[in-house]
Amino acid sequence: MKKKYTVTGMTCAACSARVEKVCNEINGVQGAEVNLLKGSLTIYAEDSLPEQAVFAAVEGAGYGISLPDNKPAVKEKMLPRLIASFAFLLALMYFTMGHMIALPLPGWYTGVENGVIAAVLQLILTLPVVYLNRSYYKRGMKALFHRSPNMDSLIAVGSLAALLYGVGVLLRMAWSLQNGQLHVVEHYLHQLYFESAAMILTLVTLGKYLESRAKGKTGDAIRQLMDLNPKTATVLCNGEPTVVPVEQVRVGDLIAVYPGTRVPVDGVVTQGHGCVDQSALTGESVPVDRAVGDKVFAASINTDGYFVFRAEKVGEDTTLSQVIRMVEEAGGTKAPIARLADKIAGVFVPVVMGISLVVFAAWLLLGKDLEFALTCAISVLVISCPCALGLATPVAIMVGTGRGASLGVLYKNAQALESLHKVDTVVLDKTGTLTMGTPSVTQILANNTEENTLLQIAASLEAGSEHPFARAILSAWGDKPLLQTNQFRALPGKGVTAEIGSKHYYGGNATLMSDLSMEIKDMSEYAKQGMTPLHFAREDGTYLGAILAADVLKPDSASAVAALKKQGLQVIMLTGDNGGTANAIASQAGVDRVISDVLPGDKASVITALQKEGRFVLMVGDGINDAPALTTANVGMAIGSGTDIAVESADVVLMGNSLTAVSHAVALSRATMKNIKQNLFWAFFYNCLGIPIAAGALYPAFGMLLSPMIGAAAMSMSSVFVVTNALRLRFFKPRHEMSALIKEKENIPMETVIKVNGMMCTHCQASVEGVCKAVEGVEAAVVDLQKKQVTVTGSFSLEAVKKVITDAGYEVV
Repeated sequence: MKKKYTVTGMTCAACSARVEKVCNEINGVQGAEVNLLKGSLTIYAEDSLPEQAVFAAVEGAGYGISLPDNKPAVKEKMLPRLIASFAFLLALMYFTMGHMIALPLPGWYTGVENGVIAAVLQLILTLPVVYLNRSYYKRGMKALFHRSPNMDSLIAVGSLAALLYGVGVLLRMAWSLQNGQLHVVEHYLHQLYFESAAMILTLVTLGKYLESRAKGKTGDAIRQLMDLNPKTATVLCNGEPTVVPVEQVRVGDLIAVYPGTRVPVDGVVTQGHGCVDQSALTGESVPVDRAVGDKVFAASINTDGYFVFRAEKVGEDTTLSQVIRMVEEAGGTKAPIARLADKIAGVFVPVVMGISLVVFAAWLLLGKDLEFALTCAISVLVISCPCALGLATPVAIMVGTGRGASLGVLYKNAQALESLHKVDTVVLDKTGTLTMGTPSVTQILANNTEENTLLQIAASLEAGSEHPFARAILSAWGDKPLLQTNQFRALPGKGVTAEIGSKHYYGGNATLMSDLSMEIKDMSEYAKQGMTPLHFAREDGTYLGAILAADVLKPDSASAVAALKKQGLQVIMLTGDNGGTANAIASQAGVDRVISDVLPGDKASVITALQKEGRFVLMVGDGINDAPALTTANVGMAIGSGTDIAVESADVVLMGNSLTAVSHAVALSRATMKNIKQNLFWAFFYNCLGIPIAAGALYPAFGMLLSPMIGAAAMSMSSVFVVTNALRLRFFKPRHEMSALIKEKENIPMETVIKVNGMMCTHCQASVEGVCKAVEGVEAAVVDLQKKQVTVTGSFSLEAVKKVITDAGYEVV
């Protein structure tokens, strides 16, 4: 059982460590995780665990607890309190410090004889600040009485000590004045400490306000995702469009999507055609074509065209809602590195209070007066804030997971985000990961006919077949007209036959050609390259040729593998295909090693063997047939799972089909871990340096003593620094994107995608790539036959590229 609660009153890592400790001590609780940033508690326990036990444990520790849906209605407004505190503090500083810079002061305030009046006025100006910030005393003393002191306890004890010391001095001054001891009044007149108490409270509140403003930005990625969902949908009722709130859309509704509008829910296109920008979900900026039968997802934008789709997933079931839920849950989990901070935070505050007492006693024993000893003791208390320690990990995790979502990378939990940076070996599944996952026409070998004629006959024959190769041929032929066929018949295990005109035509494998007594060319060389031939013949004994199909490499797979290798990772391809096909794909992709002829059930054993070699393995697959391997690997990553993001076997889910996102995920993990280590270092370093200085370690040698006011300001800024440092992850960009930005500043275009009609096979591919590369300034040209597009890289004239493609006999869209 997994149950979430909202916990109030937590202000630092000591608080979260205390709540976790008391919850873990409850019988039946298997684990407890506190997110200080969100003020949330997650309990993992047996189904029979009584909720009252959790409430009692948390409340017994001195904190408030409620169910997530029952959050307290009253929320503390910090800005008005901060403004009012500063107003009284400035007035107090005017009277206490005004004489130092020759500010005009009233006569009734100045002079030794008016010392008690001055002291009373300072107390009157201090008390409103104390009252406005009384929450520190409530929470701090409550935690102290529950024997679990926290940051508020340090602030409360420090400021209260200064305040009570000032009240004591005021009484001593009043007694001395009454007894004519003006020299005593003069001595204590500038040692009241009221301004220290007010300054500590005000500066801590300022730090908390700045910290809350910075922390508010950590959830920007989630808020931006939420804002993507449109508020209305155009539902077709009896063919008539009706605009309704998106909450009213039901599964099965037909929804119209116009150019420039967002898709409101997930579904399947039933009519029309559109060009959809899915970058908000997948991180891929190039829009994709969507026609009848294709899936569309909520929050994607229809950049061009008009289509109607049937709603399949609505409300909390949409892909966008699942993404938001996963990002929120990942941000709320705790990375293993955070355990170190938790252990230290659990004992940090009591140790600091002990140090403060020792410092106070030590200076008195060394002959210093009460004022000196108290200054050092209070400085130790207020500078030793465990806030920075508690925020070091969760803010970086939240920002990192949010930035990952914007790049199409979903980390299921903080442990996955941390583990990924340790990966040294990447194992890639072949089909659907490195390759397109479906066969495409790679070559046409015409015999006794034209290539175009052979492809038209083949497409007409295969139109009635459901075989994957049939779909590949139909895709290569495109939307052009087919020949009329009659008497279509499937020949199990061999191929198909049908009548075109007055003659029968056959299409199929070598066995069918042998049955027809057709002599065919030896195809072994093509087989070594991973290509499968489909032969075609006519009933009069004429062999028309063969069309070769293969599961081709994705356009960006080679560059993605190169990026992984540049990150210092060994890249291995793992496949069940035979060695010939596997090696052909591997040579194109540029992987370091090939492991072929592996059954799906044996892939996990291969991963285990690699781990026994001392490797930290990332397995990348489709999240379904690779499930055992994904689970066995140190980190499992499902690619191309935009329609099924909740792949149970994967630790990381990539929303798009691009393999490039794998290197993005690794790079972001490394950047996040570097950020966390920086935060932890500065949090530890700050306290290790600050506490001795506050205790007066520099006084014997240099005469330097840290004021409690400066300590309070430094303590507040340490938390702000940690949060601000974590926020830098919002601007993380993968290496290739940084390169693109540099090129952009130099006014050099990086990539241009051109839609081209008329390309049918690898000959077309080679032709288009060749003419594009011949254009001055073109560095590379890659054709995607399935998408009917060419990606041209370099600094070139776009019109020149369009012209050479048109001159080659193809149509530029």
